[in-house]
Amino acid sequence: MIFFSTHTRSPQSEIMDDFSLQGTEMESLLTDLKRVNTLLGGIRITTSGIKMLLKYHPKYKKVRIVDLGCGDGELLRQCALWGRKNKFHFELIGVDANPHILKEAQARSKAYPEIKYRVLNIFSDEIKTLTIDICLCTLFLHHFKNEDIIKILNNLLAQSRIGLVVNDLHRSRTAFQLFKAFSAIFICTKIARHDGLVSVARGFRKKDLEDLSQEIPVTKHQINWKWAFRYQWLLVK
Repeated sequence: MIFFSTHTRSPQSEIMDDFSLQGTEMESLLTDLKRVNTLLGGIRITTSGIKMLLKYHPKYKKVRIVDLGCGDGELLRQCALWGRKNKFHFELIGVDANPHILKEAQARSKAYPEIKYRVLNIFSDEIKTLTIDICLCTLFLHHFKNEDIIKILNNLLAQSRIGLVVNDLHRSRTAFQLFKAFSAIFICTKIARHDGLVSVARGFRKKDLEDLSQEIPVTKHQINWKWAFRYQWLLVK
């Protein structure tokens, strides 16, 4: 039974939070996740945020972008293609705590020399050594409690020269029910069906993000609702 409330974020964990996930089970799950992002356009929310942050950035200057919870690197590969198309000089770093999924990411990214991967935990001291221009948190923050989110974002902003792009789920009963119907047709694995619903239940209302923003001092916060039931939150220094 998955707990859902419009008033509070679910405390339930996702199966994918087990960093030992690997093998054919992991590959099937990644196929499902790619299908979801392709059909629902989730990656465009992040790349449009990068575009806004780089509006006045000289294209000849290198931009180091770090993607937290990068999974198999699909977002980074799309960022690399977008950067090439728009003549940006990107250095892309994918960070994930699951070493098995990063092996898959490396295998899928052989044609992308601008992408590197590192096995790191978000709460480790090592992550504080990263030099960052833009940090990406795509479907990442909902895995954490609010107090941890505040700590994570403040630490990342201290490291980031330009800002952060957050792309995460709108906690909505409509979204919860629609995902049930969507997953019955388009998702093959039980893990993806379960975790997708838990993710929505752990997502955010706009007021949640506005309350969090009060604890994060930056020059500008911009929170926009996007289809399909996502929030794009730009934190600009």
